[in-house]
Amino acid sequence: MPPNLPQLRVVPTSPGDAGSARAPDDPPQGDLGALYTRYASYVGAIALRLTGRPDEVDDLVQDVFLAAHSGLKRRDSDAEVKGWLATVTVRMSQRRLRRLRLRGFFGQDDGARFDDLAAPGASPEQKVLVARIYRVLEREPVANRVAWILRRVDGHSVTEVAALCDCSPATAKRRIAAASIAIEEVLGRG
Repeated sequence: MPPNLPQLRVVPTSPGDAGSARAPDDPPQGDLGALYTRYASYVGAIALRLTGRPDEVDDLVQDVFLAAHSGLKRRDSDAEVKGWLATVTVRMSQRRLRRLRLRGFFGQDDGARFDDLAAPGASPEQKVLVARIYRVLEREPVANRVAWILRRVDGHSVTEVAALCDCSPATAKRRIAAASIAIEEVLGRG
């Protein structure tokens, strides 16, 4: 893992404390518009880090809320809502990345530009490093890419990565390790 990996430029990731109880004036779970307002930036941040494509985020966020709506009705706490939205975002991001890869195979995708993903205030070297890492991840299998980002960028535990990716912890570890090796090989050369 390269040291000092800069933060990615994303919208705020936590609309309030995930473990807090819902305030009396908070929207009921069935109000999709209010839930969208409250959690869209959280979902957008995850989608941006996973896809690395700012132009895909808005559509992906809307798709996530439409797909997650029925499952949201069964979630009672903010932590459960955020967990469900994260799970749906990961699944839909993986599908979107696979579709983009297929479009690229047939020459219908101009490719992603990762130059603007580093956090504001990142040094030019850090910006280049983030872009290089995402270019390496673009060539990796989608499952490896997503697992690596969830673990190394978002800081989830291996158990959490496994749950979000719907795989065993051992599989999550293998995916993270495979992506790490690919990144280290490329960064080690340059």
